[in-house]
Amino acid sequence: MLPSQRDHFEIPREVCYLNAAAFSPLPRAVREAGERGASRKSRPWELTGWQNLAHDQAERARAAAAALIGAEPDDVAVISSVGYGVATAGRILPAGPGQRVIVLKDDHSSPVLEWLGRAETQGFTVETVARGEDGDWTAALLAAIERPGAAPLAVVSVSSVHWSDGGLIDLARIAPAARAQGAALVVDATHHVGVLPIDAARLDPDFLVFPTYKWVLGPYGRAFLYVAKRWQHGVPLEQTSSGRKSIDATRAPYFADATYVPDARRFDMGERDFFIGLEMASIGMEMCASWQPARIAERLGMLNARLAEGLSGEAVSLLPPDMRAPNVLSLGFPDGMPESLPQRLAEQQVHVSPRLGRLRISPHVYNDEADVDRFLEVFRALMR
Repeated sequence: MLPSQRDHFEIPREVCYLNAAAFSPLPRAVREAGERGASRKSRPWELTGWQNLAHDQAERARAAAAALIGAEPDDVAVISSVGYGVATAGRILPAGPGQRVIVLKDDHSSPVLEWLGRAETQGFTVETVARGEDGDWTAALLAAIERPGAAPLAVVSVSSVHWSDGGLIDLARIAPAARAQGAALVVDATHHVGVLPIDAARLDPDFLVFPTYKWVLGPYGRAFLYVAKRWQHGVPLEQTSSGRKSIDATRAPYFADATYVPDARRFDMGERDFFIGLEMASIGMEMCASWQPARIAERLGMLNARLAEGLSGEAVSLLPPDMRAPNVLSLGFPDGMPESLPQRLAEQQVHVSPRLGRLRISPHVYNDEADVDRFLEVFRALMR
């Protein structure tokens, strides 16, 4: 099993940080890359060949993101956020009058708000799917997709891991079910990429997006969008020179060829070439790839299984093991979460997140068994 990677991070032994699903600490190597980038910006007269640097950094990051999701770099756009990616999908996908778009109840805002904002103007309805009483998000979603007599389905826009309760959506079952209905699949893979295996080539989603500031150990303001080839003719949100075949400020004519590039690069964000964040994002993703998502998932599953076993006598509820992601353990409280529990945990250097009345625990590669035991010790004492 992959051992703890705590030595790559600056986490004091007394700090029990189980909050990767909120945002991760930076590995030393990622922080150092940010410092190098900031130094370049502080002394720009020393920066030579910056256009080549910007291009090379963008392509390095694109390749690192593609490798984590089993895609080709040509099919990945460098963007700013999950919301940006879903907005790109919303602009391109043909959802119209009399159709429906499916989202998950209490899903993160990113894969939901774009469709709520478009529904009235475009004439479709947004259908919200609740989790089944047995905790099975996948079964509930399949039932909604395949419901007899329902309006035609245009889009399924869902997170692959529910951000609040840690429920795992079985994309291998959802993707073909959506295709059978002639619907597009938009996946927010925020809590999936980097720590769980995923294969875009096999799943064939229409769009898949993830940011870098959580599980892939990078900065804010960086995200990546997989765009299936069938949608790469679409009009991007922003009109950028990097998305065109030949617009070059160093040569005349400036607008030599303003036609779009023929791949997902046309969807790259404006100010893509932010050479501080790009290298940071690349290094974080490359570190995750070197540890291998399957091995990371195995390790985090072990830690959360140890947590679940230690909580067996407490007044909390958990999703069944086969319905939750291995990297997120979310505790429900049948009688309500005790007042100020997350704050009281933090006072003792145990860091987790309150989410919709639940307590979300999300370890990463820097955690170890000592962190699990520390959480259980402090949690039990506070619950008493």
